[in-house]
Order: sequence, then structure tokens, then C-alpha cells
Amino acid sequence: MQLIDQVQVQNRINSLIGQELYVHLEMTTGAYASHLDSSKHPAATFISNALIQYSQGSIAGNGPFRVGLKTLNGWIYSEGLTHWENNDAERLIMAGHDTQGKLVVALQLSREPF
Repeated sequence: MQLIDQVQVQNRINSLIGQELYVHLEMTTGAYASHLDSSKHPAATFISNALIQYSQGSIAGNGPFRVGLKTLNGWIYSEGLTHWENNDAERLIMAGHDTQGKLVVALQLSREPF
């Protein structure tokens, strides 16, 4: 993965508008975050292979970035994204890593299930 190029990611988001896509979205502070630091609140979110279609999408920020996708009945929103996979033309894979390189958030879109 490489650091997000905002223009290239926006172009990829635009290219997927109106298509039926599978979404994978996860966020975690780490299952054992509070064991290492009692001030940390462990949290996690996970959804995989839900079918969506969006009419509008954008990436914003100066890094870490946030992505919002407007679906028929609401929004999908992800914040803290730092990296993306530029070599996969079939899927849009983005992730956010902390200063230690650990995964904190992932947002992935694909025409095929993950």
C-alpha cells in the first residue's frame, strides 16, 4: 500500500458511482487497547460484503483523509484513511494506519465479494 493520493482516489471513487458494489468497512482501536493503556477505550466496527450503490462520493482532508459515499437511503463515512492500493484496478482498497503501522480503519469497494 502507498500513501493516499487524493486526486487519484477521487478519480477512482468517481469511476464507481452508480455501480452495484460490495463494501467492506472496519474500524478498531485494538481488542486489547485497554490492557496496554487503561485510558484507551477498545472499540471495533465491521461490515463485509454488503451490497451498496452510491450516487456521490468524495475524499477530503489533508491526511489522514475521510471518505463519504451517498447511498440511496443514507451515507457511508470513514475517517482516518492514510493508505490505498493503487495496483488494483478492480477494487478500491483504502486503510488507515496508526503511527506504529497498525491497522485502525479500512474501507474497501469491489464489484466482487471480498
